Amino acid sequence: MERKSLGLFLLLLIALASQEMVMRAEARVCESKSHGFKGACHRDHNCALVCRNEGFSGGKCRGIRHRCFCTKGC
Repeated sequence: MERKSLGLFLLLLIALASQEMVMRAEARVCESKSHGFKGACHRDHNCALVCRNEGFSGGKCRGIRHRCFCTKGC
């Protein structure tokens, strides 16, 4: 009985560890200032459209100066 419990515990531990690795890999996002966006950035949607044309997956407006930053998975 004790061996079955130990085996089940190890299997559960491996499953949780692999799930944690997948979550960390998906969470990494790289950012770069947009080269094509002109002016102040007020809407994330407009920024994301310009960034997609630059080859990124999306974009967000950030900072006091309202700049467009493009995002993609690293």
